[in-house]
Amino acid sequence: MRTEISSQGDNYLEFWNEYHLCTLTTLRPDGRPHVVPVGVTVDAEAGAARVITRKSSRKVANLQAARPGQARVAVCQVDGGRWATLEGTAEVLTHPDAVDDAVTRYRQRYGRTPAPDPERVVIEITIDRALGHVDAPKPMKTNAAA
Repeated sequence: MRTEISSQGDNYLEFWNEYHLCTLTTLRPDGRPHVVPVGVTVDAEAGAARVITRKSSRKVANLQAARPGQARVAVCQVDGGRWATLEGTAEVLTHPDAVDDAVTRYRQRYGRTPAPDPERVVIEITIDRALGHVDAPKPMKTNAAA
């Protein structure tokens, strides 16, 4: 079975493996969007994306306020003209094995291990839509000090 991500092609998944800061959009109980910067890891085989965070965060509260199975979210990353968005439903995972796996995936993508945090949980997104444009040229690096 092809996942929504794999239907986008190899370049799409490669883009999600590059080092980029992302955004996570959740919905507040009143329907207003809450957008925050996060690190995201993508597991194409499982059709999932994961974000590590603290259980006391606003994003977790937004997800817990939604009806079970109905917490809609989006994660996005941009690099010049290249961009990708993953949409789906999210749940908060607290099991230590799930948290450890998410931290390992974060370390693999971002090259650093976050400091231990007893409040850490995982937002796991079951992806049902993938969109974007990743075939544009990578932006040129510029030297801001001239």
